[in-house]
Amino acid sequence: MKSTKAAGRYAKALLELALDQQKIEVIENNMQQIITVANEAHDFQVFLSSPLIKVDKKLEVIKSIFGNFDALSISFLEMVATNRREALITEIASAFLAQLKEHRGIVPVTIISAKTLDAQTKAQITSKISASIKGTLEITENVDESLIGGFIVRMGDHQIDASVSNQLNRLKQELVK
Repeated sequence: MKSTKAAGRYAKALLELALDQQKIEVIENNMQQIITVANEAHDFQVFLSSPLIKVDKKLEVIKSIFGNFDALSISFLEMVATNRREALITEIASAFLAQLKEHRGIVPVTIISAKTLDAQTKAQITSKISASIKGTLEITENVDESLIGGFIVRMGDHQIDASVSNQLNRLKQELVK
């Protein structure tokens, strides 16, 4: 929990710097590249988290991997490492991208259904959501057959569970009482 809060604070500071210096797109690309490297090379996060490797060695490796980054991104990564928070770099990059979406008015929404939704059903769900939300929806669809039927909608901390499996679980709990 503390690491998430710290990553959020660092990401907010980087977002403010990027806005002030009008380098949003460049910094966004840099943070996306960090996430890509972390996803492709799982040893990267282990390397960043290792207490056995000194900060100056970590900085050398970071600069060699991300040598094409903007000066603002490099100095930010140096500052994060100097503050002994290098293990949070990937988390900071993710938090930065999430805060940037929020700044742009983009609301990420995940719709999980038992089977792929047809266009009409998806449009109905999207219209109901967009009526109560300000901003542009970024819809991600997932299929989870364990839902049996229906769907689950997730937006940030909110979840609407209209799945058959949830209704069956509720019914089971009522019968057990």
